[in-house]
Amino acid sequence: MLSQSAFSHFKSLTEIRDLGWRSKADSHKTTKARASILTLPHGPVFLPIFQPVATQASLKGLAPMQLAETGCNLCLNNTYHLGLKPGQETLEKVGGAHVLQGWKCNILTDSGGFQMVSLLKLAQVTEEGVRFLSPHDGTPMVLTPEHSISLQNTIGSDIIMQLDDVVATTSPDAERMKEAMERSIRWLDRCLAAHKRPEQQNLFCIIQGGLDLEMRKVCCEEMARRDTPGVAIGGLSGGEDKVSYCQVVSTCTGLLPPSKPRYVMGVGYPEDLIVSVALGADMFDCVWPTRTARFGNAVTSTGTLNLRHASFANDFGPIDADCACTCCKPEDEGGLGITRAYIYHVASKETTGAHLLTMHNVQYLLCLMGKVRSAIIEDRYPEFIHTYFRRAYGDMTRVPTWAVTALKEVGVDLVA
Repeated sequence: MLSQSAFSHFKSLTEIRDLGWRSKADSHKTTKARASILTLPHGPVFLPIFQPVATQASLKGLAPMQLAETGCNLCLNNTYHLGLKPGQETLEKVGGAHVLQGWKCNILTDSGGFQMVSLLKLAQVTEEGVRFLSPHDGTPMVLTPEHSISLQNTIGSDIIMQLDDVVATTSPDAERMKEAMERSIRWLDRCLAAHKRPEQQNLFCIIQGGLDLEMRKVCCEEMARRDTPGVAIGGLSGGEDKVSYCQVVSTCTGLLPPSKPRYVMGVGYPEDLIVSVALGADMFDCVWPTRTARFGNAVTSTGTLNLRHASFANDFGPIDADCACTCCKPEDEGGLGITRAYIYHVASKETTGAHLLTMHNVQYLLCLMGKVRSAIIEDRYPEFIHTYFRRAYGDMTRVPTWAVTALKEVGVDLVA
């Protein structure tokens, strides 16, 4: 649990150095990256972290035991989907989502606000909440801040999110963006008042404001006053350019309390994770690694590979030679010894291909974040960044300009 004094478990960069976990006294001058331990009801979580998305209490392609075997100790469920099916009554009877899905580790639930806007064409946002038609039978429904929190209290997730007013960052309507930012602040107050289990579930606020840095600053200041256990930076990963994305993340992390975990919602590409950690973010989630697995794509240290391509038909090497996941590890080391040729054979014909690639992709990103954490603690994160981009892109001149620019702002020059 994070509430109140439990924040001693979330260590800022300076505190980690004072504990002797770092070797260089001036390490905090390069990048804004942090390594910390988040203590939650279902066990400690080591930050930075990537959270796999088990939207409907199920990670597509993996059983709960298999997900646990990847080393995952915090995954994401979605309030909107669980509220529709199995529904609050069933969740109440079974004892929450942990019991429902047989998951013994931590759960974070998204409030459902994003799905209201992204999935439902007829959703209407008012001060009361979000009105929409049930996708099951067309029944008029409303999701209010109070109902979202009630659902999450029933779900029993370890981290719950406020209901926020979500507007795409690409929207040209500045007035609507301002309205959404201010409404999200008011809705947080309603969420806080409705929260019945603050000692067991940690309510995170969500910073809104689009790409307008002044709006983001106002929202950060207001949300910080509410002193929630953690803070999310929302409204991103919606099609905005990466330069603007980095500016928003860096601006927010520079204003938020250093003792609070910072969660950038909806982000999962490896290079986004690497850069965002350097900008001061701690937590991430995305459906991308599981979704791209279903299209035959493997996430590797040299980039994403489409293993459905005929060039892999006779490639008997592992999915990624540098990966220690169950799929890539040789049989004599306790792994499955899966080859690229085998994935090519089954990816288009059998669900086995998606299953194996999901196992690999999820564990690859979890291991990547573990390596990021180690590099931060050992004062070698800038070197880690250089190595990562050199392997992923070969020629450093091919590294995306947005990444070069963002990293240079925090003291890492990729092209020097």
